[in-house]
Amino acid sequence: MTYCIGMRLNEGLVFLSDSRTNAGVDQVGTFRKMSVFENPGDRMLVLMTAGNLSISQAIRQIVSEHVDADGRSIWNVASMYDAARIVGEAVRTVHLREAKALADCGIDFNVSIILGGQIGAERCRLFQVYSAGNFIESHDENTYFQIGEAKYGKPIIDRVINPFTRLDEAAKCALISMDSTLRSNISVGLPLDLLVYETGSLAVTRFVTIDEKNQYFRMIRDTWGEQLKHVFEGIVDPVWNAAPETTMNVLSSANMHSKPVRVAIPEHVSRGGLTVAPLQSLAQQFSDDKQH
Repeated sequence: MTYCIGMRLNEGLVFLSDSRTNAGVDQVGTFRKMSVFENPGDRMLVLMTAGNLSISQAIRQIVSEHVDADGRSIWNVASMYDAARIVGEAVRTVHLREAKALADCGIDFNVSIILGGQIGAERCRLFQVYSAGNFIESHDENTYFQIGEAKYGKPIIDRVINPFTRLDEAAKCALISMDSTLRSNISVGLPLDLLVYETGSLAVTRFVTIDEKNQYFRMIRDTWGEQLKHVFEGIVDPVWNAAPETTMNVLSSANMHSKPVRVAIPEHVSRGGLTVAPLQSLAQQFSDDKQH
């Protein structure tokens, strides 16, 4: 598995990918998931892949070399939309060639792709391509895509990123998102590839491969964890069974009628000495919910 992030901002684009692949706990390898198609002054495109490594590599090879009957290739199309179509067609080509053989071996045709960049005077654009070869484009309402192990790193991006986020802020956010994923899932691992592209550059603006010795990423890992603890400790504890006049930090109040759904004690079980509130059935619970 892997984790890749692509962000489209007013200032440009941010891409981050890990490099771990595994086919079981004893077959872990390092393969870079980010490929750059750059013709300085004309175009700069980034392709990141997640899923089956052999499928991903075959698609990347076709995209880089294929020229269709009309002479179109990733190197000469006039728009990012056309570039996304070429990637989608490459996915379908590999599917046609490999899917049946993979299925015969019990392997799904599994690939996800992020494609982003800028061609000529066209604005920066970002696409996610699915395993059927179809794709969607990022817009201001959804300014980023994730592929691979996305769930762990999603919350921080949702809270921070919008079209007006500065590139360095977005890069920092992407690294925090990746750190959260690294801590929670062993199928994602170092080194990382981070690419930052500034609108209108038509060439890679900034790029770094990050390993465990990278000073800034080590600082991110240490500082983010400590700051989370400080924020957590700064949130006050809840107030239980608060008096009616209490208005701050109330989790439950004396006039609330919350009761757990208790399973009836079987007759053969001796009862303890404590008295508890009456049993509440599921029907009673739903009835109470409607009343409140």
